[in-house]
Amino acid sequence: MKQIFKLHDQAVSKKKVRKAKDVFDNIKEIDIDYDQENFLVFFLDVRCKLLKCEVLFKGAINECIIDPKIIFKTALLSKATAMIVAHNHPSDGLEPSLADIETLGELKKAGRFLDINILDSVIFNQKEYYSMAEGGDL
Repeated sequence: MKQIFKLHDQAVSKKKVRKAKDVFDNIKEIDIDYDQENFLVFFLDVRCKLLKCEVLFKGAINECIIDPKIIFKTALLSKATAMIVAHNHPSDGLEPSLADIETLGELKKAGRFLDINILDSVIFNQKEYYSMAEGGDL
């Protein structure tokens, strides 16, 4: 159940996404079911301009299974050089789980091999967010 968000084609090509607040501001524009986990990826060019944002995976109340092959396939086809991943916690908690930290490590490892930088992993709810990069978990 893939959702693609253009965020108005002209605006996307000019919009820069450099930090977690930029990600969170963009997420507010997306219709997300906060009762289940949603995994979003922001695909960026070399200047951190937003190429596109997609909700690539939807999960249950307490987990979301992702497939790195799909994430990196989409990145390569989009000509992305960097990504920021984000997901919500339906419990509204913002603390990264062990699974969140391990998943980020695996994505960073794959990204290094493909020369696609994972800049951050953002955990969010409807009101606030947590940046794993800013929190020292990256």
